[in-house]
Amino acid sequence: MVFNPRGIKHCKVCGGAAQYVVPADDNRERATCTVCRTIHYENPINVVGTVPVWDDKILLCRRNIEPRYGYWTLPAGFMEYGETSSEGAIRETIEEAGARIELQGLYTLLNVVRVGQIHLYYRARLLDTDFAPGPETIEAQLYAEAEIPWEELAFRTVKETLRCYFDDRRAGAFGVHTLDIA
Repeated sequence: MVFNPRGIKHCKVCGGAAQYVVPADDNRERATCTVCRTIHYENPINVVGTVPVWDDKILLCRRNIEPRYGYWTLPAGFMEYGETSSEGAIRETIEEAGARIELQGLYTLLNVVRVGQIHLYYRARLLDTDFAPGPETIEAQLYAEAEIPWEELAFRTVKETLRCYFDDRRAGAFGVHTLDIA
């Protein structure tokens, strides 16, 4: 399945109507202005976050926003212009959980093609247990593996990242995991 939102209706440059055509020297349809001929490219959105750990527990955030209001997630969100993926992961962890962390490296890269997203999670060590959830989070809580509310997790990317984490922890070695989410 190829993601094609066809969400661009008007040119961002001149306001003219956009239509999807295959431009010369290209191989797929692009939103192209019918007036000034500007080509508007639509590319995947990066979601960045962390797997924050304290001893044998993982920090999860209960969502205060849609989608999936009230469900649990790892601290994560959309990467912003002007920041690296690691900077964005740290920012999101602070914004959503008020948690201070030290990054320990990229952990999972998950391609979510059907919604045009790439999720990047970093392993992180919590520096303390003083949390201050932001407006997008109802509460932030530490969970041991046996306590994880698996049926109340917001997204499959979170479930897969947590499964990888606990499998790697049992094996005694952490790698980088790349997964495609259908």
